[in-house]
Amino acid sequence: MKKKIKSRKVKSLIESAIVYAMDASEDFRKELIALKLENAKLRKELDESRGLEKEFPMSLEEYRRYGRQMIVEGTGGVEGQVKLRNARILVVGAGGLGCPVLPYLAGAGVGQIGIVDNDVVDTSNLHRQVLHDSTKVGMLKCESAKQVLNKLNPHVTVVTYPLRLDGSNAFEIFQGYDYVLDCTDTPLARYLISDVAVNLGMTVVSASGLGTEGQLTILNFCNVGPCYRCFYPKPPSPNAVSSCQEGGVIGPCIGLVGTMMAVETLKLILGIYTAKNFQPFLKAYSGFPDQTLRTFKMRGRQDSCECSGKNPTVTREAIESGEINYSVFCGSRDYNVCTPEERITVKNYEEKYHNDKLRGHILLDVRPHHHYGISHVPESYNLTVKELKDMEGELTKLKDEIPDIGIDSEVIVMCRYGNDSQLATRLLKDKFGISNVKDVKGGFFKYIDEINPRLPKY
Repeated sequence: MKKKIKSRKVKSLIESAIVYAMDASEDFRKELIALKLENAKLRKELDESRGLEKEFPMSLEEYRRYGRQMIVEGTGGVEGQVKLRNARILVVGAGGLGCPVLPYLAGAGVGQIGIVDNDVVDTSNLHRQVLHDSTKVGMLKCESAKQVLNKLNPHVTVVTYPLRLDGSNAFEIFQGYDYVLDCTDTPLARYLISDVAVNLGMTVVSASGLGTEGQLTILNFCNVGPCYRCFYPKPPSPNAVSSCQEGGVIGPCIGLVGTMMAVETLKLILGIYTAKNFQPFLKAYSGFPDQTLRTFKMRGRQDSCECSGKNPTVTREAIESGEINYSVFCGSRDYNVCTPEERITVKNYEEKYHNDKLRGHILLDVRPHHHYGISHVPESYNLTVKELKDMEGELTKLKDEIPDIGIDSEVIVMCRYGNDSQLATRLLKDKFGISNVKDVKGGFFKYIDEINPRLPKY
């Protein structure tokens, strides 16, 4: 009896398993049919997409991405967008000018963008170089910029060159591009970029900015327009050149100039400028007190120009061989006018002078007054190098500003980095006749770094 019951159970289980298997098989068959239908649908969509790509010059995603600019009258529509996609732009400098240029060109769909910059992101950059952020401090600017551009537009190829541009590498880098954007901040770099571009027959969009002002121009247009040397055959005096580090800069002002560079670049790519309608120009922007933008007509290419003239001496061979020495040509400020005996370290100052309870010395800070107002060593005086020069060595004028000073006074001079203070030391000794004057090496910032980090550093 037990065997019969057991047999029935086994039979029932087998029958249930068969039914379940049949149901599972049916479900599997249905699922397989659904997958085949889905694959067929996907193949059809892919074939249609491939057909569209053959019919249209861009993908559907690119049409959606660039639609708002393609419909702007005068930009060439799809044809203009294809020109942008085929363009190769080299941007030298990913700082205050490069930061607005790069995302606008990438956003517009420029096919390849090269970035030359060997500098790293610093906290002091971030108020104006808004392509970078606080998490990128210490990172190469070109790599920081590349990360942002890749996220902004995956259709753009970004190539980075984390090196200092010079005569030995510029030609090799430039040759892969259609246009060069000079977003640097020194005359040396501007002459080099312009000279190399002329020798390669490339057009340059060049700009500069400082404080609340900026300038913008197009150089060597179609290899017939003026180059940088046509405008400035001789470089400015090194003493007349200031940097953002020295003179400061307002972020939106430099940003607007960079944005204008992007506009001029798009016009070049789209063919808005032609050999017939292009006229050399210089745009001058000023942000304070009122925003103004003036355009000046500039002279054309000069036959006497050493680079783009009829008998050029600034040739590729001369540049690459180092025969053209840009450092010597542009010059540099000579701050080393003090002897070692006339200079002291910040540690020497702190130990011997700053803790002097009798105040037997005079501390003179020669930074600009608005710098001094930001942060300074207590109980110091503030006169600039220019103000000292304007006194023409008259001690009575100096005493009007520093009543306790005299020819027998012990004077310690400090500036931001230890450069201008050397010039001031020389003036006080040679022009005013004060014999006991010493300069602080490294200046106020060195004092903050090594002695008193609680003082604000800007």
